[in-house]
Amino acid sequence: MNQFNGLGMGLGNLARVSNALTRSISPENFTGEKGKGAMATEGTGAPAARDLGVGWKVSPSVKIEGNTEFTMAEMDGPGVIQNIWLTCSDQAVRSLIFKIYWDDETDPSVYVPVGDFFCNGWGERALVNALPIAVNPAGGFNSYWEMPFRKKARIVMDNISHEPTQLYYQINYTLTEVPDDMAYFHAQWRRSNPVPYKDVHTIVDGIKGKGHYVGTYLAWQVNSNNWWGEGELKFFMDGDKEYPTICGTGTEDYFGGAWNWDMNGQYVTYSTAFLGMHQAIKPDGLYKANQRFGMYRFHVMDPIRFNEDLKVTVQALGWRSHGRYLPLQDDIASVAYWYQLEPHSAHPAMPGIDELEII
Repeated sequence: MNQFNGLGMGLGNLARVSNALTRSISPENFTGEKGKGAMATEGTGAPAARDLGVGWKVSPSVKIEGNTEFTMAEMDGPGVIQNIWLTCSDQAVRSLIFKIYWDDETDPSVYVPVGDFFCNGWGERALVNALPIAVNPAGGFNSYWEMPFRKKARIVMDNISHEPTQLYYQINYTLTEVPDDMAYFHAQWRRSNPVPYKDVHTIVDGIKGKGHYVGTYLAWQVNSNNWWGEGELKFFMDGDKEYPTICGTGTEDYFGGAWNWDMNGQYVTYSTAFLGMHQAIKPDGLYKANQRFGMYRFHVMDPIRFNEDLKVTVQALGWRSHGRYLPLQDDIASVAYWYQLEPHSAHPAMPGIDELEII
């Protein structure tokens, strides 16, 4: 019988013992070394701990200066990241760029503004109650995506703002054998502002290799009146050109809803284990001019498998007179989440801070 490696955790195997080692990296233990936590003598909590000294929350967070990259963690493998918790200010959700590098790669596999990675792209806190992502009061970002690495992992936060910011975080991982068939985790951000007329928003393109697509987050601003979510999500895979293999029936349908999310003339939000429309921001008649939505679908139970390549798009589609569809020109930002065998294609360059800004 093979020894349990401590991965794929759930209630069904929680009682099993293994030789896996649990480690954790935070500002109180930057290296994750055994017996090296809570030893800081300097840090953001030092003034508050001045009467108590070492071991009393001297370094609970880090200050990241403007236009500076900060390495949150470096881990030697083999191992798997099993949980990431962090929090930052609402103003920093688009100016902090979350990067994760696997093994010896020079291009990150995860390359996403931190708020969007945690399904909070609008700079206004929204709770998420999903299996891979949880966001709790007040702005606690949690990831439970299983992220294997074989040689090493490096996690970086890039502050592209000129303003300094404070970051609290903890990364929990296990050192254990990684099976040959475990792929690497990836995430990519894109924005169309606005979507060109009669065009589509591309969620991801240029994925090359073998793997499976596991999630979509959309931050969608509607720039017109009336219902806006008739658009189909399309998955072009393994050589598809003009027509996709998978085509959905509508935007709200893909996210597990129906009939415009309309109950008694109101949008109704929801957040479930694998899908949700968890955020609906209304105009306020003064400074908030547009409807904004946050939506996620995690393909945990139904991953979309590809062997050669993958492209994912969504239409922005509403209604015009006489029962005709209207191609919309909305502001859509997205995150695509997937696993694949390396090497991966480089992500598109991250736009500048003005192009990232929530406006």
